[in-house]
Amino acid sequence: MIDLQGKVAVVTGGSSGIGLATVRLLLESGADVALCGRDRQRLDEVAAELVQAFPSRRILARTCDVLQPGQVAHFAQTVQSELGDATILINNAGQGRVSTFADTDDASWENELKLKFFSVIHPTRAFLPQLEQSEYAAIVCVNSLLAAQPEPHMVATSAARAGVMNLVRSMATEFSSKGIRVNGILLGLVDSGQWRRRYEQREDASQTWEDWSGSLAKRKNIQLGRLGRPEEAARAIVFLATPLSSYTTGSHIDVSGGVSRHA
Repeated sequence: MIDLQGKVAVVTGGSSGIGLATVRLLLESGADVALCGRDRQRLDEVAAELVQAFPSRRILARTCDVLQPGQVAHFAQTVQSELGDATILINNAGQGRVSTFADTDDASWENELKLKFFSVIHPTRAFLPQLEQSEYAAIVCVNSLLAAQPEPHMVATSAARAGVMNLVRSMATEFSSKGIRVNGILLGLVDSGQWRRRYEQREDASQTWEDWSGSLAKRKNIQLGRLGRPEEAARAIVFLATPLSSYTTGSHIDVSGGVSRHA
């Protein structure tokens, strides 16, 4: 495992799922970590657990809506004053929207595009001056396989995700002169609160999670026969965020268990 002692990492949407798994892995690697989310109670609970698990690390948890530039700017200032300049930024926010072209109205299009783009744009803009101070700087954007392999029942999310994949490449090109690498991951189906809630609503109450999710994986043609685990996505994120991938920028790692069909 790489040593991140003395490095400051920022994870948006870091209080659950893939974001929290990434926070844990960064702390295990020696980094000091700032995480944000919108649920104050959840953040407090997670922060208490993390402080107990990693007593030697500096951990900062703050409420922040990444769609509000003022809140993001304040979060960036707090990170700098309490932990120092960020060297790693993980942009991780936003779930998918199930809708077809026919049933997606203008407001829904605007909301989806705003969420997917500005959840990356606002944190990147706010933390860029700090990242520019580091020879180690990296940005990783958590994206979906929908960016390269769209689904008709998720038309708005697919289009927005494709735009974010393009944005990652554009930022990587522009920021290369600053020594900042920008990469992303493309997620398939990963065990999450969303899938756990669907499992709780299953028709056959005797069906185990393993059987239910395995059946789902089969229907979705996932070659590895199961949903991904948050920590598996986190490993790909941390790889891209550290010198383990020091000669990689403008790229995406496919974390989909083999379900991808794109070239």
